[in-house]
Amino acid sequence: MFPADLQRTASALLSRLRERGLTLATAESCTGGLVTALFTEIAGSSDVIERGYVTYSNAAKSDMLGVNRDLIAGAGAVSAEVAAAMADGVLRHAPVNIAVAITGVAGPGGGSVEKPVGLVYLAARRRDGASRDVRCLFGDVGRDAIRLHAVREALALIGEVA
Repeated sequence: MFPADLQRTASALLSRLRERGLTLATAESCTGGLVTALFTEIAGSSDVIERGYVTYSNAAKSDMLGVNRDLIAGAGAVSAEVAAAMADGVLRHAPVNIAVAITGVAGPGGGSVEKPVGLVYLAARRRDGASRDVRCLFGDVGRDAIRLHAVREALALIGEVA
Protein backbone atom coordinates (compact mmCIF):
# COMPACT_ATOMS: atom_id res chain seq x y z
CA MET A 1 0.00 0.00 0.00
CA PHE A 2 2.83 2.43 0.89
CA PRO A 3 6.14 2.95 -0.94
CA ALA A 4 8.89 0.60 0.20
CA ASP A 5 11.07 3.42 1.54
CA LEU A 6 8.27 4.61 3.82
CA GLN A 7 7.67 1.09 5.05
CA ARG A 8 11.36 0.65 5.86
CA THR A 9 11.51 3.98 7.67
CA ALA A 10 8.36 3.23 9.67
CA SER A 11 9.62 -0.23 10.59
CA ALA A 12 12.97 1.11 11.80
CA LEU A 13 11.25 3.87 13.77
CA LEU A 14 8.82 1.39 15.30
CA SER A 15 11.76 -0.76 16.43
CA ARG A 16 13.46 2.27 17.93
CA LEU A 17 10.33 3.30 19.83
CA ARG A 18 9.86 -0.27 21.07
CA GLU A 19 13.47 -0.51 22.27
CA ARG A 20 13.02 2.72 24.22
CA GLY A 21 9.67 1.65 25.68
CA LEU A 22 7.83 4.53 24.00
CA THR A 23 4.25 4.60 22.78
CA LEU A 24 2.70 6.80 20.11
CA ALA A 25 -0.64 8.29 19.14
CA THR A 26 -1.44 10.49 16.14
CA ALA A 27 -3.82 13.32 15.30
CA GLU A 28 -4.25 13.62 11.56
CA SER A 29 -6.26 16.00 9.47
CA CYS A 30 -5.07 16.28 5.85
CA THR A 31 -3.40 12.87 5.97
CA GLY A 32 -6.63 11.21 7.10
CA GLY A 33 -4.94 8.51 9.17
CA LEU A 34 -2.11 7.61 6.81
CA VAL A 35 0.58 7.77 9.50
CA THR A 36 -1.36 5.38 11.70
CA ALA A 37 -2.15 3.16 8.71
CA LEU A 38 1.52 3.00 7.77
CA PHE A 39 2.58 1.93 11.26
CA THR A 40 -0.25 -0.57 11.67
CA GLU A 41 0.67 -2.29 8.40
CA ILE A 42 3.62 -3.63 10.38
CA ALA A 43 2.82 -6.78 12.33
CA GLY A 44 3.28 -6.33 16.06
CA SER A 45 2.93 -2.55 16.00
CA SER A 46 0.23 -2.63 18.68
CA ASP A 47 2.82 -2.55 21.46
CA VAL A 48 3.87 0.93 20.29
CA ILE A 49 0.90 2.42 18.42
CA GLU A 50 -1.86 3.17 20.92
CA ARG A 51 -4.39 5.09 18.82
CA GLY A 52 -4.92 7.49 15.99
CA TYR A 53 -7.35 10.38 15.82
CA VAL A 54 -8.60 11.42 12.40
CA THR A 55 -9.71 14.97 13.06
CA TYR A 56 -10.53 16.14 9.58
CA SER A 57 -13.17 18.68 10.56
CA ASN A 58 -12.81 21.63 12.89
CA ALA A 59 -15.49 20.12 15.12
CA ALA A 60 -13.50 16.89 15.42
CA LYS A 61 -10.39 18.81 16.42
CA SER A 62 -12.38 20.44 19.22
CA ASP A 63 -14.54 17.48 20.24
CA MET A 64 -11.87 14.78 20.18
CA LEU A 65 -8.74 16.70 21.16
CA GLY A 66 -10.06 19.75 23.00
CA VAL A 67 -8.64 22.26 20.53
CA ASN A 68 -10.19 25.61 21.40
CA ARG A 69 -12.77 26.66 18.80
CA ASP A 70 -11.68 30.30 19.14
CA LEU A 71 -8.11 29.26 18.30
CA ILE A 72 -9.32 27.53 15.16
CA ALA A 73 -11.45 30.53 14.21
CA GLY A 74 -8.61 32.97 14.81
CA ALA A 75 -5.53 31.15 13.53
CA GLY A 76 -7.31 28.83 11.10
CA ALA A 77 -7.37 25.05 11.11
CA VAL A 78 -4.21 25.05 9.02
CA SER A 79 -1.80 26.79 11.36
CA ALA A 80 1.14 26.12 13.63
CA GLU A 81 -1.01 26.96 16.63
CA VAL A 82 -3.66 24.38 15.79
CA ALA A 83 -1.09 21.67 14.99
CA ALA A 84 0.50 22.28 18.40
CA ALA A 85 -2.90 22.23 20.12
CA MET A 86 -3.75 18.97 18.37
CA ALA A 87 -0.53 17.34 19.60
CA ASP A 88 -1.09 18.68 23.11
CA GLY A 89 -4.65 17.33 22.97
CA VAL A 90 -3.38 13.87 22.10
CA LEU A 91 -1.19 13.87 25.19
CA ARG A 92 -4.16 14.97 27.33
CA HIS A 93 -6.41 12.21 25.96
CA ALA A 94 -4.13 9.25 25.27
CA PRO A 95 -1.83 7.30 27.60
CA VAL A 96 1.22 7.67 25.34
CA ASN A 97 4.72 9.10 25.48
CA ILE A 98 4.70 10.71 22.03
CA ALA A 99 2.09 12.54 19.97
CA VAL A 100 2.32 13.76 16.40
CA ALA A 101 -0.23 16.03 14.71
CA ILE A 102 -0.70 17.08 11.10
CA THR A 103 -2.92 19.72 9.53
CA GLY A 104 -2.66 21.18 6.05
CA VAL A 105 -4.08 21.90 2.63
CA ALA A 106 -3.74 18.81 0.45
CA GLY A 107 -5.76 20.19 -2.46
CA PRO A 108 -6.64 20.25 -5.17
CA GLY A 109 -8.91 23.02 -3.82
CA GLY A 110 -9.07 24.80 -0.51
CA GLY A 111 -5.91 26.84 -0.88
CA SER A 112 -5.56 30.60 -0.71
CA VAL A 113 -2.80 33.16 -1.14
CA GLU A 114 -2.07 33.01 2.60
CA LYS A 115 -2.48 29.23 2.86
CA PRO A 116 -1.73 27.64 -0.51
CA VAL A 117 -2.21 24.04 -1.53
CA GLY A 118 0.75 22.10 -0.18
CA LEU A 119 1.05 24.03 3.10
CA VAL A 120 1.28 21.61 6.03
CA TYR A 121 1.97 22.15 9.73
CA LEU A 122 3.18 19.34 11.95
CA ALA A 123 3.81 19.15 15.66
CA ALA A 124 5.41 16.39 17.72
CA ARG A 125 5.35 16.28 21.49
CA ARG A 126 6.91 13.99 24.03
CA ARG A 127 5.21 13.79 27.40
CA ASP A 128 8.44 14.66 29.21
CA GLY A 129 8.67 17.98 27.37
CA ALA A 130 10.56 17.46 24.10
CA SER A 131 8.76 19.10 21.18
CA ARG A 132 9.25 19.98 17.54
CA ASP A 133 7.05 22.03 15.21
CA VAL A 134 7.49 22.30 11.46
CA ARG A 135 5.95 24.30 8.65
CA CYS A 136 6.25 22.66 5.23
CA LEU A 137 5.39 24.08 1.85
CA PHE A 138 5.41 21.13 -0.51
CA GLY A 139 3.85 23.06 -3.40
CA ASP A 140 0.89 22.10 -5.51
CA VAL A 141 2.35 18.70 -6.45
CA GLY A 142 -0.92 16.79 -6.22
CA ARG A 143 -3.01 15.56 -3.31
CA ASP A 144 -1.39 12.12 -3.01
CA ALA A 145 2.15 13.53 -3.12
CA ILE A 146 1.39 16.20 -0.52
CA ARG A 147 -0.08 13.63 1.84
CA LEU A 148 2.88 11.26 1.43
CA HIS A 149 5.34 14.13 1.94
CA ALA A 150 3.48 14.95 5.17
CA VAL A 151 3.73 11.32 6.31
CA ARG A 152 7.50 11.35 5.66
CA GLU A 153 7.85 14.57 7.64
CA ALA A 154 5.79 13.11 10.49
CA LEU A 155 8.12 10.11 10.69
CA ALA A 156 11.11 12.45 10.84
CA LEU A 157 9.53 14.49 13.64
CA ILE A 158 8.69 11.40 15.66
CA GLY A 159 12.31 10.33 15.31
CA GLU A 160 13.51 13.71 16.54
CA VAL A 161 11.49 13.63 19.78
CA ALA A 162 11.91 9.88 20.43
